[in-house]
Amino acid sequence: MIPLYPETTEVTLQEKEELAPFFSSIDERISEFTFANIYLFRYTHNYRLSRLPDDRILITGSDDGESFFILPGGPVEPTLLEELFERFSSMKCVSERFAKVLERRGYRVTEDRDNFDYIFLTEGLGSLSGRKMHKKKNLYNRFVSTWNATLEPIDERRRAQVLSVLERWREEREDGGDYRAAKEGIELFGELGLEGSLCCIDDTPVGFILGEPHPCGDTFLVHFRKSVRGYTGIAEFVLKTFAERIKERFRYINMEQDLGREGLRQAKLGFRPTGFVKKFRAYR
Repeated sequence: MIPLYPETTEVTLQEKEELAPFFSSIDERISEFTFANIYLFRYTHNYRLSRLPDDRILITGSDDGESFFILPGGPVEPTLLEELFERFSSMKCVSERFAKVLERRGYRVTEDRDNFDYIFLTEGLGSLSGRKMHKKKNLYNRFVSTWNATLEPIDERRRAQVLSVLERWREEREDGGDYRAAKEGIELFGELGLEGSLCCIDDTPVGFILGEPHPCGDTFLVHFRKSVRGYTGIAEFVLKTFAERIKERFRYINMEQDLGREGLRQAKLGFRPTGFVKKFRAYR
């Protein structure tokens, strides 16, 4: 069980039974607010968990040596909130509506642009139609006319093929990126409730997309999208084909944040997001 604050515990698969219903009860579309996200990126952000007196969950962690806390259910009573601000450098993943509450309470709140979630209309990604998507559609057409490609659902039979794509992707990079989280996501996709598709060219695995339905219900949350080099247009093919297949189930696709990386930012903006899930940081 998750201990009562100020005690904390590490994030393990055992906490899914408590965390999954909690996140489902929250009316927020923030990408971090799923069990799979907290579990897979627990080492990246040094996440730990506590239970508050009102049974809500407190998430603590650190980025680059700076401690933070997250209150997925929003601000708590003033005395406890002030204690948390005294213990930690900032409050992270503050939603737009709760940012206003914190400002009224006298806290300093700033936009956390590097962590905004990118939101896309599933139908738009599935068609790549319109003048602004002309270049993307051309890349898709070039890909399908050049390669004999398929996109198949990820299941137990294809797990090893998906892992092979991840390994090739890692070999082509100078840094590890989110390799560790992605590897666990592939290995535990059933336990974590993840789903996705594998892209093959002439039976050779070359790319994949993996994510989960967000608890808000109308959004699919993409955690990982990887491909090997040498296949121009593969990103357009994977996204368009995958979006076509899930458009009856999900109105939106959340492709998470760009983390302030310019190349990633331009890549995501290139698919013309319909908007953002804004997140804020709060300080004493």
